[in-house]
Amino acid sequence: MSKNILIVDDEPLVSKTLLKLLQKQGYSAEIAESGEDALDAVKKDDFDLIITDVRMPGMDGVEMIRKIREYRKHAGKPAIPEIMITGYADIDKYEAAMKLKVKEYIYKPFDNRKFLDIVHKILE
Repeated sequence: MSKNILIVDDEPLVSKTLLKLLQKQGYSAEIAESGEDALDAVKKDDFDLIITDVRMPGMDGVEMIRKIREYRKHAGKPAIPEIMITGYADIDKYEAAMKLKVKEYIYKPFDNRKFLDIVHKILE
C-alpha cells in the first residue's frame, strides 16, 4: 500500500508541484490549502507524513502541527512525522519548529532529488 502524504501550502503552484512530484514516486498525496483544512483532513484520513509551509494566513505551520498533535494524542493515535518548508529566514519559526522536533526544516527553493531523498528516508 502506498504511503499517504498531506501537503499543506496556501500557494497552489507549490502544492500542485509537490503533489505531482510525490505522485510520480508512487505516493498517494492530498492537498490542504490552510492549517484549518489540514486539521479537518487529519480528522478524516490517516497520513504517513505531513509536508507543510511555515507561513500561511490564519493558522501557520507551527500552530497547525501543535493542533494536529494535540488532536491525535487525545484520539489515541500516533504522531505523524512532519517536514516544514519555507521561503523565509525566520529564526523564531525555525526555533519553534526545532522545539517541536519536526523531522526536517527545508528552505525554498530546494533540490527535488534531495527533497525526495528526505521523504523516502522518513517513510522507510
